[in-house]
Amino acid sequence: EDALSVKEAELSMLRRVGAPEEDMLVVQSNLAITYGELGRLDEALRLQRDVYSGYLRLNGEEQEATLLAALNYADSLTSLDRFEEAKALFRKTIPIARRVLGNNNETTISISWNYAAALYKDPAATLDDLREAVETLESVAPAWTHVFGPAHPETTKVQRALASACEALAAGAAASSSGAA
Repeated sequence: EDALSVKEAELSMLRRVGAPEEDMLVVQSNLAITYGELGRLDEALRLQRDVYSGYLRLNGEEQEATLLAALNYADSLTSLDRFEEAKALFRKTIPIARRVLGNNNETTISISWNYAAALYKDPAATLDDLREAVETLESVAPAWTHVFGPAHPETTKVQRALASACEALAAGAAASSSGAA
């Protein structure tokens, strides 16, 4: 809560002094993350959408800042169980990130990881969605480990995400085969 009031004051000050829009977008993104951490997911989503739109307008879709804003926006959509919107944004963003940043860039890997999470966490996920989530995470996990090393704290999270996706696929396959019997 204290951090929230500081970030809100910072944004207000930047607006008052007429700071460059990119500076305000950075502060808005940080504010959105704080809203999310406090469970104020609708406010976080609104700000992340505004930040993404701002970066698109300022830099176009092929800048890393825009791609990070897309990641944060799609992650907010996923947090609110708006999986279809999140997956659509990820599907649009992944090829751009791969082309512009390369497959072993942290942002590209993070976008792919979060896309896979949106796939397997969706209660309406099809078996194809679950397979795609597993395949995506099977490529993300070694890339993450290669880029950051096995001791990086996020490396175990990627491994857990892969395990969760595999469990979801197994459960989906079992349900499908029992339903077909």
